[in-house]
Formats: sequence, structure tokens, C-alpha cells
Amino acid sequence: MVEVKLHDIGEGMHEGEVIHFFVKAGDTVKIDQPLVEVQTDKVTAELPSPAAGTIKDIKVKEGDVVTVGSVILTIEASSSIQSEKKIEEPANIEEQPVVDKIVAAPKNTVFAGGVATLNKRILAAPFTRKIARENGVDIEQIQGSGPGGRVTDQDVYNFIENGSATKAEEKTGGAAPERTGEAPSFTSKDAQEIPFKGRRKQIAKKMVQSLATIPHVTHFEEIDVTAVMDLKKQLKAMDPENKRGMNVSVAAFFVKAIQIALKDFPIFNAKLDEEKEVIRLEKNVNIGIATDSDEGLIVPVISHVEQRNVRDIAADMKDKITRAKTNKLKGSDMIGGTFTISNVGPLGSIAATPIINHPEVALMAFHKTKKTPVVAGNEIVIRSMMNVSMSFDHRVADGATAVMFTNRVKELIENPYFMTLELI
Repeated sequence: MVEVKLHDIGEGMHEGEVIHFFVKAGDTVKIDQPLVEVQTDKVTAELPSPAAGTIKDIKVKEGDVVTVGSVILTIEASSSIQSEKKIEEPANIEEQPVVDKIVAAPKNTVFAGGVATLNKRILAAPFTRKIARENGVDIEQIQGSGPGGRVTDQDVYNFIENGSATKAEEKTGGAAPERTGEAPSFTSKDAQEIPFKGRRKQIAKKMVQSLATIPHVTHFEEIDVTAVMDLKKQLKAMDPENKRGMNVSVAAFFVKAIQIALKDFPIFNAKLDEEKEVIRLEKNVNIGIATDSDEGLIVPVISHVEQRNVRDIAADMKDKITRAKTNKLKGSDMIGGTFTISNVGPLGSIAATPIINHPEVALMAFHKTKKTPVVAGNEIVIRSMMNVSMSFDHRVADGATAVMFTNRVKELIENPYFMTLELI
């Protein structure tokens, strides 16, 4: 009897949610045939069959959260050789870089046991799949409107409203509920339930760990970004078709300014090892970019910023943010961060008290930019002003040091040509 267990399919994962079974008890399967789809906080993957045979017993249900090493199902192998074949748990994630890819677009491509295979399943969040199941909808019939062809909640509701929920109805003998054009409303008695699993659960754990461990202090400042925005416009005008990569984001200048300031204040590019009672100053500056995605907050990392110019930073940031939003990041894209930024300004934020990305020491959030009358000399002028929030670990650094660090970042952003003096 072959036991199919959940193995480590992501960077340091401990558990995963069973999203969908492709088989049922009694089905005949071939080697490498997809058996079950599992989602962790970082990875969505299909587990393939390690042997040809018949599905004997399914140990868990869709929606269950199982830990690494747990038996998901058993297979009665069709030969003695195959029956001895087990799923081998990878010894180290670095040895299997292909497995650690988030299953996403391009459409019809998934990763099963590290091998790209064709499959007609489309990308959808667990709650979206739940909506489809509860309303008698075959989600594979829906054309997704989200990034990478992702099926959204609204896509499911639109599908139901168009009267197309038929395939699942035939299976259950029921009828899809009628809708009036709006998502269903819920009373306190029939409250809507959102699964607290996968990435959302992992985010919660990290937030609780950070707040429970780190004494947070947040320092606020305002920065005049007029000069750096003018510089961005000048560069774009010099290369309108971006053939030389001169159309860079303002956020890339922010990242470079932080890296230069961290060279002057390395205490904020550090990690506290309480067990060994040391503060470890990191040699490299690897800046995480807090990014909002359909699956929740994710932090891709721009590595070795101290060795890169603004153009390189801008290109890498654009690539990783795009892949974060389309669920295509690799595990290696999200490790090794030493400092995190959160560029929430485009969303309209004016201030926040951001939570530090444990075990880092600090995080800086950039907020909304708005034109404001300010006093320059003896005159009132209109400038583009932006608020920043700097949260830091008060065990490692003091308030005066945080203010001086923020002032250095402010100086570099307000005078972007100063950054040219810091080029390697």
C-alpha cells in the first residue's frame, strides 16, 4: 500500500490546506497523475501519484489543514515494485528550485512534483472555489478576469447570474440559487465565513510574533519630494520609449536613499539574536517591498541594493511586484530581507504605525504625496510633500538614532543628486 503524504513544497512550510481532490476512492491512477491540490502560505501545488494503481482510501477532506508528513490518501499499487515506491520528502528546498514556484499563469501550466505538466484547471482562491461549490458551479467553466486568468468571487457571481450553473446541478440534483445582480447579503445569523487559512493565517502568525516580541516605536516625518519627481520627469523625457531604462519609478530612488542611509546607520540593517545575545549587523542590504496581492500581503526582496544603481533597482522592483500580484514568485524571491519598505502612498494613506517584518529591526512606510504650500526662505511656495512612518525595534536602537536615520533618508530624497556621490 502506497501512502501519499504532504511533503515540504515550499520554503520552510509546516502545513497546507487541501484545496481540491482530482480523484476519489476507487479511481484508477497512473504514475505522476495529479491527485490533490494543496495551498500553503506561499505555494499552490499539485501532488502527483508516486505509483500506478487504485485509490484505496482518502484520509482528509477538502478544506482540511494538514501538517507536513501527514497521510493524505493511500493507493493500492498495481505491481509489487510500484507498491514499494513512496513519495520522497525533499531533503532541502534549495535542491528543488522548480518545486518552489507558485502555481499560476501561464494558464494550463502547473507544477507537479517539480515537473511542468498540462492541466485545464484555472487559478482561484480557496474562498472563490467554496462560493462556486456552494452554488453548484463548475469553476473550470468560468473565464477568469483577474491577473493571470484568476477567477474572482465576482466572476463566479456573474456566471451564476447568467444562468450557467448547470454541470454541478446535474451532479447534486439541485438548482443554483437565484440572484438579483448583487453579491449575497448576510445577516448576523447567516454570517459570511472567510477561511482563516493559508497565507492569511501565516501573515497573522508573523504579525502576532512581531508585536509580541518587538517593542515597536514609530517615528513620523514629512519629505519634500518635488526634486526627485522632477528628476524622474527629466529622465523620462530623455528616454521617452524607455530604450535605455531611464523611465524609473520614484520608489526606486526611495530604495537607494534607504540603502545609502543604512550605510551610515547600520544598526537598522541588523537582526537581534536573543539566544546568543548579539545584534548582527548584516553585510548586504536586501530591501523587502511589502506588496498587496489577491492572496494577501507578500514581501519580495530586492537583493544587494548596495551593488545596484537606480535603474537596476527599478527594473527588479517592477518585475517582482508584478510577479507577486500574479502569484508567480519563487521562494528565493522572498528570503534574506534586512529592511522592509511599504509604499502605500498610491492607495491614499497619510500615516500609519507599520509592523516590523520580524526578525528585522525597522520598516519605513511611504505615504501619499500632495501639493502643499510651504515656506521657503521668506516666500510661500507650492511643493510636493510626502509623509513617512519609521517603525523600529527599541531594544536595538533609540529614538534619537531613528530620527537621524530618517533625516538622512530625507536629505537624500530631497536632494537626489547627492545620491550620485554615493555611486560605487
